[in-house]
Amino acid sequence: MCDTPRRLFDFLGGRPAQPAPESALAVQAMSLAPASPTPADAGRGSRRRRIWELEATAHCPVVGVCLPIPSLHQLAARLLKGTPWADEYELHCTVVSACRQRGPLSEAVQKDLDRRHQLAVRQAAQCKDELALQRWWRAACVGPRLAEALWATLTHPRCSPDLAYKVLGYVHMVQHQVGAATRVDQARFDALQADHAELQRAHQAVLQRQQDQAAQQARRIDALEQTVLQLRAELIARDTALAHVRDERDRLAQAHPDLPAREALVRERQVQAERLQTLQREVHRLTEQAQRMSERARLAEAAQRTAVAEGPVDAPVHWLPQGALSKRAVLCVGGRPASVPAYRELVEQTGGRFLHHDGGDEDSPQRLDATLAAADLVICQTGCVSHGAYWRVKAHCKRTGKPCLFIDTPSKSALARALEEACVVDKTPSA
Repeated sequence: MCDTPRRLFDFLGGRPAQPAPESALAVQAMSLAPASPTPADAGRGSRRRRIWELEATAHCPVVGVCLPIPSLHQLAARLLKGTPWADEYELHCTVVSACRQRGPLSEAVQKDLDRRHQLAVRQAAQCKDELALQRWWRAACVGPRLAEALWATLTHPRCSPDLAYKVLGYVHMVQHQVGAATRVDQARFDALQADHAELQRAHQAVLQRQQDQAAQQARRIDALEQTVLQLRAELIARDTALAHVRDERDRLAQAHPDLPAREALVRERQVQAERLQTLQREVHRLTEQAQRMSERARLAEAAQRTAVAEGPVDAPVHWLPQGALSKRAVLCVGGRPASVPAYRELVEQTGGRFLHHDGGDEDSPQRLDATLAAADLVICQTGCVSHGAYWRVKAHCKRTGKPCLFIDTPSKSALARALEEACVVDKTPSA
């Protein structure tokens, strides 16, 4: 039969513990301990009690709470030489049994506890009665000072059995709570270990992705470096070719001193050619305008003859043909703001879509370019537009070849005549 349960019964039941015959460590510890007086024989003067003078039920909490496990190992290695113990629990039981009597091991435990908790012992010594000691215990036992408060209170000369019972009961419940908290901490520790393993796996995956990305980035950098080298080679080749061309140009310039004069003549010839093209376009425009005026006179004469023959009718202004400019955008640049509705009516009478720009007074000049691009026919009233708008219209129509009519007077009749000319031009067959 194992001696551990019997030793537990001994020091928790209150009777002197006798080491079991089969425990050599306990026999050696008890053989070193001579007989000592019981707590009942000890005086209640001002001398602090020793650990072997405490109640039997106090030895286990004092050794377990006030003395760390490493200190137990050191004391056992120094005083119980050559006697191994099965585990730390057997060592604890052996020291508890030895502390019930005065001996080398109990005296060593007494000295170690006094040295370790000397500050608390001095503080507790200022308590002159049991009530003051009880108040000091309640204030000192909170938090990490439980061990030193337990030792200072139990060994105080004014610690009564009732107070010792309360102190030991509190320590007993604290140990239960510590055990429950330890179990909770163990469960939490297991959960944290599982989370840690999961985080380690995620970390390894991130490291792997980082390594893959680093390798991919390295390959990309190598490709870019190759591209840079190729571009540098192409740049050197281009600079070399450019230098060769410049040398050739300088050589030709030295061989032909009159080359600048020839280049000037070529540029002048280009200018004259452009001017000739401009004059040809102007002649063509004037020819077309003469044709339109002849056609308009012919149409007016025919309309007049028809009106005389058939009597008065409600004809539109200047006999504008219906639908002549169907689905074509007609831009009117300039004109009086009050005449814009009349202009719209005339344009829509021919089936066209009316667009208007004031020529730069109110509308933005930059918007004129967009409006010109959307128009199929441009009518510019030169008397009501700014110089900038006039040149913008003329340059745009010249560049795009878009038909453009210029009228001098901003009137409804002038616009009607311009629309008639546009209708005539639209009906004229191309050469």
